[in-house]
Amino acid sequence: MNENQKKTGHEESPKIGLGEPVKPVSAWKRLLSKRWVYPAAYVAAAAIILTLVWVYQDASNKPMDSTPASVTDTVNLSGEEEAATGEGTKEGEATEVIASSEDLTWPVANVADVTVVKPFYEKEGTAEEHQAALVQYNDTFTPNTGIDLAREDRKPFEVTAAMSGKVTRVEEVPLLGYVVEITHANNLKTVYESLGEVKVKKDAEVKQGDTIGSAGRNEMEKDLDNHVHFTIYENGELVNPATVLPKN
Repeated sequence: MNENQKKTGHEESPKIGLGEPVKPVSAWKRLLSKRWVYPAAYVAAAAIILTLVWVYQDASNKPMDSTPASVTDTVNLSGEEEAATGEGTKEGEATEVIASSEDLTWPVANVADVTVVKPFYEKEGTAEEHQAALVQYNDTFTPNTGIDLAREDRKPFEVTAAMSGKVTRVEEVPLLGYVVEITHANNLKTVYESLGEVKVKKDAEVKQGDTIGSAGRNEMEKDLDNHVHFTIYENGELVNPATVLPKN
């Protein structure tokens, strides 16, 4: 015993935890230390799994209808069922559709009055055909992009729409005279050049055979006198009119 112990008559108790402080026990550890935690977790997991299995089985037992309503409606209104309901295409509508199906016609009021005075330049043509289809302006020769029509006496004549459509261009060009462009269905376009007079306006709707102007002269082909230069485009590509127009 030391002097202090002798004076007080008591022994000093040994000091505990003179090293690092004791860490408190976390709430999760206290919870997991309970005996009922793990059985309760197993029961909850089993309940969730059984619920998912029940939902899946219930959904798989229901009949699946993968056909959209729009497709079903179309089937119901086609063929014999459409005829039975009387809701098919009306007679007037069918007539209009048939009437809108047109073939190109010659762009003149009377085909017998005109002849082709300069043909279309075909790349696969003969040397003689190429020479006949060249357009000379001063010292320049260019392939003819359409056909040129004129009367034998070189008098003016009526120029008509080769097909029904919308007038998308009306312009006076110094070398070509008046130019009229008509846009048709099926990506077709017809162009009428060397007009001396124009009787249609831009954005006007014209029917096949309607007069759009009269043949005239132009500077580019002044040796042809009164004529019309007729061009056809399909999908933006030039087409030889002689291959699609009716045979005389």
